[in-house]
Amino acid sequence: MKVLMFRRTRPALLAAVVALGMTVFGAAGATSPAAAASFPNVVVPVPVSESANGSTFTLGSAATLTADDGGVGGYLAGILRASTGYALPLAVGATTPGTIALSLSGAPSTVGAEGYQLTITGSSVRIQANSASGLFHGVQTFLQLLPAKVMSPTAVTSVAWKATGGTIVDYPRYEHRGAMLDVARHFFTVAQVKHYIDELSLYKVNYLHLHLSDDQGWRIAINSWPNLAAYGGSTEVGGGAGGYYTQADYAAIVNYAASHYMTVVPEIDTPGHTNAALASYASLNCNGVAPPLYTGTDVGFSSLCTSLPLTYTFLDQVVGELAALTPGPYIHIGGDEASSTTQSDYVSFIDQVQQIVADHGKAVMGWHNIAAATLAPSTVAQFWDTNNSNSALAAAAATGTKIIMSPANHAYLDMKYNSKTPLGQNWAGYVDVNKAYGWDPGNYLTGISSSAIAGVEAPLWSETLVTSANIDYMAFPRLPALMELGWSPESTHSQSAFDARLGAQGPRWHAMGVNYYKSTQVKWPTGS
Repeated sequence: MKVLMFRRTRPALLAAVVALGMTVFGAAGATSPAAAASFPNVVVPVPVSESANGSTFTLGSAATLTADDGGVGGYLAGILRASTGYALPLAVGATTPGTIALSLSGAPSTVGAEGYQLTITGSSVRIQANSASGLFHGVQTFLQLLPAKVMSPTAVTSVAWKATGGTIVDYPRYEHRGAMLDVARHFFTVAQVKHYIDELSLYKVNYLHLHLSDDQGWRIAINSWPNLAAYGGSTEVGGGAGGYYTQADYAAIVNYAASHYMTVVPEIDTPGHTNAALASYASLNCNGVAPPLYTGTDVGFSSLCTSLPLTYTFLDQVVGELAALTPGPYIHIGGDEASSTTQSDYVSFIDQVQQIVADHGKAVMGWHNIAAATLAPSTVAQFWDTNNSNSALAAAAATGTKIIMSPANHAYLDMKYNSKTPLGQNWAGYVDVNKAYGWDPGNYLTGISSSAIAGVEAPLWSETLVTSANIDYMAFPRLPALMELGWSPESTHSQSAFDARLGAQGPRWHAMGVNYYKSTQVKWPTGS
């Protein structure tokens, strides 16, 4: 696996920035006094560099939009038309730029595939990038510079649609900036997942990890093993009706994520967390007896029969169907909390499953426990523990394994904010905004080089979550905090500056109807 570490290009870009007379964030995360006074401190994740030019852009009713990519242009036009009520005609591939122009030329090569350059003058807005994903990320930054009600789904007539003039050059620190949604403990519909994708994309998330199977439910139809979904998907935590995605449903989620420049990583958790599968087929059990369906929240009690040849036929067929439906490079095989599997059986199992995934043209992701086995060069380990050391993971990193950081006591979005939080759990402690933000992914694990870190992911487990409002409450405002750690340069890391910018997101979420938690660690504007 080749992981693009865009931060390597930073020295060349910063030299160019300085040559242009731009103001670059310093180690304390602040700009110079002049820039700070005239450029709003509102963008999350904070850009690599920004400078104001003293002008103000006003979006008027006669404005036009041109775009080299019709998907990104249509996305921006849809948001602006809804909130402003303006016609905002869109021309794709036009030779003459509109009032707002999205261009696939003219961006510095140093911003890479996902970066962009945003230039705002008194009369125009130019977003330039090397790819459509870069344009999409630039659009998110531009939207944050407009009044918060630009995110309203209905027209607002009492707002002057102004944005401070200046230039932003921006690109990600890490290639992987992910969010995981557990649809196994409680099932969420296609519409609910799409709604979450809409929200995630605002903060430059580029991977959506779907936890598709667990003890409480199997959520993806597998044609060669139909009972997995029909029976194993028939319940959830608490005994509800559960549900599952048809393969067409899953394809719709994958395509919708792609339209928001997000790659889906499907997870089939193995060898533990498998009661739904074991209940669906007696033949998958070592004793030939299917256990009952499970609706509780305990972990560690189930295991595939690692000595049974059928287990690997089963996994080959499941992975094969899932790989055919998944254009992204990864299949996540789980691997955590397999306490009902002996260590030797576990290691042998992981070795065999890695080969199965490779045979279907994909690379493995797995929870960091898989480092107990010998990992393939392409395998990625996802760290989830609450400590900052793991000898097996350090050894794997030393031989080239890349790591995604999801420490539960900082990155798990299902942890309670405090003792009064009505949802979530607290086994990893309480995690308010400042704790979610207050760590460095590149300097967290003892004995592991920052170069081994592929990125950051924010898992959201759903034992206590039933509705989209529940998802919102636990994800916001912590999800943006974690995405800033994944996107922005380490040198910009400042808790006070971040809290101020995060507060500016409140009115946006209010306009969108996001049911966010108003952390007392953040000053939220009145009316948000």
